[in-house]
Amino acid sequence: MAAAKKAVLGPLVGAVDQGTSSTRFLVFNSRTAELLSHHQVEIKQEFPREGWVEQDPKEILQSVYECIEKTCEKLGQLNIDISNIKAIGVSNQRETTVVWDKLTGEPLYNAVAAPVSPGPSDPVAAVPSGSAVPAAGTSSVWLDLRTQSTVENLSKRIPGNNNFVKSKTGLPLSTYFSAVKLRWLLDNVRKVQKAVEEDRALFGTIDSWLIWSLTGGANGGVHCTDVTNASRTMLFNIHSLEWDKELCEFFEIPMKILPNVRSSSEIYGLMKAGALEGVPISGCLGDQSAALVGQMCFQDGEAKNTYGTGCFLLCNTGRKCVFSEHGLLTTVAYKLGRDKPVYYALEGSVAIAGAVIRWLRDNLGIIKTSEEIEKLAKEVGTSYGCYFVPAFSGLYAPYWEPSARGIICGLTQFTNKCHIAFAALEAVCFQTREILDAMNRDCGIPLSHLQVDGGMTNNKILMQLQADILYIPVVKPSMPETTALGAAMAAGAAEGVGVWSLEPEDLSAVTMERFEPQINAEESEIRYSTWKKAVMKSVGWVTTQSSESGKNVFIILATLP
Repeated sequence: MAAAKKAVLGPLVGAVDQGTSSTRFLVFNSRTAELLSHHQVEIKQEFPREGWVEQDPKEILQSVYECIEKTCEKLGQLNIDISNIKAIGVSNQRETTVVWDKLTGEPLYNAVAAPVSPGPSDPVAAVPSGSAVPAAGTSSVWLDLRTQSTVENLSKRIPGNNNFVKSKTGLPLSTYFSAVKLRWLLDNVRKVQKAVEEDRALFGTIDSWLIWSLTGGANGGVHCTDVTNASRTMLFNIHSLEWDKELCEFFEIPMKILPNVRSSSEIYGLMKAGALEGVPISGCLGDQSAALVGQMCFQDGEAKNTYGTGCFLLCNTGRKCVFSEHGLLTTVAYKLGRDKPVYYALEGSVAIAGAVIRWLRDNLGIIKTSEEIEKLAKEVGTSYGCYFVPAFSGLYAPYWEPSARGIICGLTQFTNKCHIAFAALEAVCFQTREILDAMNRDCGIPLSHLQVDGGMTNNKILMQLQADILYIPVVKPSMPETTALGAAMAAGAAEGVGVWSLEPEDLSAVTMERFEPQINAEESEIRYSTWKKAVMKSVGWVTTQSSESGKNVFIILATLP
């Protein structure tokens, strides 16, 4: 019998999506942006000591190979010819730090993981060593405390009137970013010290480790990163788009171990093994930048919010760096080609989003699964004047108040678990509005709509509440894999690949679900001002010495250049 005829779909593009808890490989049709197949592998986290979080770089690399092989097998079962895969993009968890031996290809220590939520919204970065209490239900990768003393020592060396770290990088000095993790490795791991002395060491974030390994490793692997990942190291000057000599001297990082910085869309090298040997790797974006691209937020003032354990909000500020006066981060959004301009973004995060739902499930037991919250909230359709401020470990941007703790207020005899469930969903939306209001004040561009993605966006009540509370439309793409899509778009659009056009008229019309505000503006404002009153009630609960020292670290983080 003749072999089944292979489906003809035109050029395909693959995307590696490497996150804190899993690795995935997804394949898209470059003409339609349709997801054709994917495979996912869970990744273990290791806890060698209390407060330390690590991952095995070799396990991460192996998971990438496994996902590629399994996805190619699935495509074969669908009669799709894998020779149509013309390029591969990489999207990755940012800031996680790897140092390896360039002669053997062996990691010199585990990858030191980044927390879930960035910079000023990272509780670990905002409380002194030994006093961090993670929000109930949050992922354990919030907890890597080992660099807190490094941060405290470094902060003493920054002049109060010249925060050159923030003015060059857009970032506060924090445990979150790669430079302090790398400094810790150089101070504490003899194998790393020795390899640096003998000129054998290479440093990179997860994207660098993967691209170097996939393009040959010790046999000619390409040691590079892209501007978005480089901008999260605290060693990269976001104005000159180069590693900064002064920053490297401040952190005492030898520049010879740093990867070459490239654009987010160009051919870095070719796959040297596996089912896709010979396919170019030509796209690279940190996960939040990849989601911004995947949501096609290419215009000034367009923003996306990713709803997970916390929320990540990025607003495209165009070709200008906007420095925040409300504790938001300034970061590189993307640079889609060697000769293309760089675009910047403001980034803010809500520390507690999905985590509050898990808290209701695991700590209060009022729901058995996270999905049940929508059902409970739907039963009442209102919080009946109940407000829930989930300040489990203090208030972050834009308040910077470590003395706050979580409260549920406005309770009456009539209040039941359904009202509390509704109030928890509203809390996610109110916190998002606070960050977006801060972004609007910083960049002066009022948002016309908000693009959304992430697991929580399946909750229709949450999405409708978000539209009501922001009083602008909330737009959700029907294809939820926006992070992987962004990496695939960057890879397919690269010079020398050219199978994915990023011209506005050529971008595939993505099916969207749109949530319009359904209440009047006055009611929206009343609810928001009542929320702010509830927030003020949460302040001042912790008045111990530890809160005072915690506040000092908050102030360090929020210091403006």
